[in-house]
Amino acid sequence: MAKLDRRSFLQKTALAGAALSVPQLGIAEEKTSAPQGQTPGSPPKSKINLGFIGTGLRGQNHVEEALLRDDCEIVAIADPDPRMVADCLKLIENKGKKKPTVYDQGDRDYLRLLDNKNVDAVVIASPWEWHTQQCVAALKAGKYVGTEVCGGFSLDECWQLVNTHEETGTHLMFLENVCYRRDVMAVLQMVREGLFGELMHLEGGYQHDLRGVKFNDGVSPYNSGAEFGEKGFSEAKWRTKHSVHRNGDLYPTHGVGPVAMMANINRGNRFLYLTATASKARGLHNYIVGHPKGGPNHPNAAVGFNLGDIVTTIIKTSNGETVLLSHDTGLPRPYSLGFRVQGTKGIWMDVNKSLLIDGQTKPHAWEEAQSWLDKYDHPLWRRYGADAKAAGHGGMDFFVFHHFVECVKRNIAPQIDVYDAATWLAITPLSEASIATGSSPQAFPDFTRGRWTERKPDFAFGDEF
Repeated sequence: MAKLDRRSFLQKTALAGAALSVPQLGIAEEKTSAPQGQTPGSPPKSKINLGFIGTGLRGQNHVEEALLRDDCEIVAIADPDPRMVADCLKLIENKGKKKPTVYDQGDRDYLRLLDNKNVDAVVIASPWEWHTQQCVAALKAGKYVGTEVCGGFSLDECWQLVNTHEETGTHLMFLENVCYRRDVMAVLQMVREGLFGELMHLEGGYQHDLRGVKFNDGVSPYNSGAEFGEKGFSEAKWRTKHSVHRNGDLYPTHGVGPVAMMANINRGNRFLYLTATASKARGLHNYIVGHPKGGPNHPNAAVGFNLGDIVTTIIKTSNGETVLLSHDTGLPRPYSLGFRVQGTKGIWMDVNKSLLIDGQTKPHAWEEAQSWLDKYDHPLWRRYGADAKAAGHGGMDFFVFHHFVECVKRNIAPQIDVYDAATWLAITPLSEASIATGSSPQAFPDFTRGRWTERKPDFAFGDEF
């Protein structure tokens, strides 16, 4: 039998895996039906009625963004947690707005919200495991969907999102706010103007000490205990359980979203396959044992955590770039998304806030990047920077919510769409599978069904609205 070299083997494996991942009943073309009786291409609505599914801390961030706008009316909220509902209603009351209809009768009361004909669009900010079923139900109900980010649980659920969008014609925006971070958007401008030359390698990640988020006493906010699950507060109620049972890049989209846009993923380029590996797990156990409200005899000290403290994923693209992602949430460290953009003419690194541009900066030396970021400040930031000052996460939240609202008003596809959502969500189950099989290559499905070869880059090319 003829020998296969490693490159041929990986290419054949990726192609075979991609073929096996595509559902038998695919949708060849997208429908163009409009939700809520709105005709595509009609004049934009002056105001939209929003429903919020999930009113925890992140959901409340989005509520606050809506309350700052004159073109949004919060008409419904759904959440089974009475404390979070009460906190959300207080935010609305403090702004002098009308009390929305509340759906708080259990986990599935959001279905009654989706039956509310007065709701134009929904923002989903519930625990991760609810996202897909809530998105699918909302799309089928004709509601424009804005969904918070997470990692996926299976390739099947990624296909569910794509198939439901194509079957219904209803749009979904993936609310990845880091795509709008000011320095990231300036670097995007530099990439498009060729300052880094041909892209070769990109990096990003979620490097964030979340031990105080994953464990608390169930009463006070973070950094106050060693409990999780039913005894925890907010994310500790549900997020920590994933670290017990899973091992992969559980939260890839903050890192991959911006670099995917720079590399034109799903728009002339696509992810082919990934490999992932994980370190041993020590950080969460040590946190419990060393916490004043924990200790070696605390019940949670006996819990085994499956999630490696450092998960490293490497992706190969169709155009030949490599993308390195890091997931690092269980050890003491400063916050960083660890961005790196490197091409044939230069490099930018987030962690040291520096760059090198061949022929324009000193050879073999880092140069402080801020003056370059100021020079290439993105037009959207130049236009809306003042408006973004009141928004969360350094202004990023304004931009992602603004784009969502303007797309809903026009009933048009968002620039971070369902195909991006499916592709980025898929990193989690693929990384889990790779780690479980000795860091074996795992092929990405082509969620665009070949349309990536014809789709054009469209993210943030100027003053869209």
